[in-house]
Order: sequence, then C-alpha cells, then structure tokens
Amino acid sequence: MSRICQLTGKKMMVGNNVSHAKNRTKRTFQPNLIVKRFFIPEENKWVKLKVSAKALRTVNKIGISEAIKRAKENGFYN
Repeated sequence: MSRICQLTGKKMMVGNNVSHAKNRTKRTFQPNLIVKRFFIPEENKWVKLKVSAKALRTVNKIGISEAIKRAKENGFYN
C-alpha cells in the first residue's frame, strides 16, 4: 500500500536538504500517516483506513461518513 492518505490525498513531497555551505541534495517529505479503524454507523461496519493527522482532525469535526463522502467526490476513496 502506498503512502497516500485515503481521505485527503496527501502524499510524499520532494525537496532539498540544504547544508550550511548551501549544497543541495534531494530528500523526501513523508506525510504523517496513521492506520486507524473507523466505525460507520450507517453501514454498521468497521473500516480500516490509512489517514493523515490532518484527516483525523477533519473526521473529528465533520464525522467519518461526511469525510468518506467528500473523499469519494475528490477521487481519493474507492
């Protein structure tokens, strides 16, 4: 499974390590991903998702059902 948030679509970014002498080498910035189980009361089942810390906050605010609905609209969740 790739390192992409299933609710927000956050994924790895590429940037530079910059030394004191301003030498630049490539590096990656990984998203803060957590594998978490969510209970969907409408379907009466548990779903295991790989979500970012920001997505967890979004789920706490709007609920898992609305978050999944928005992710489907944006094409992040199947």
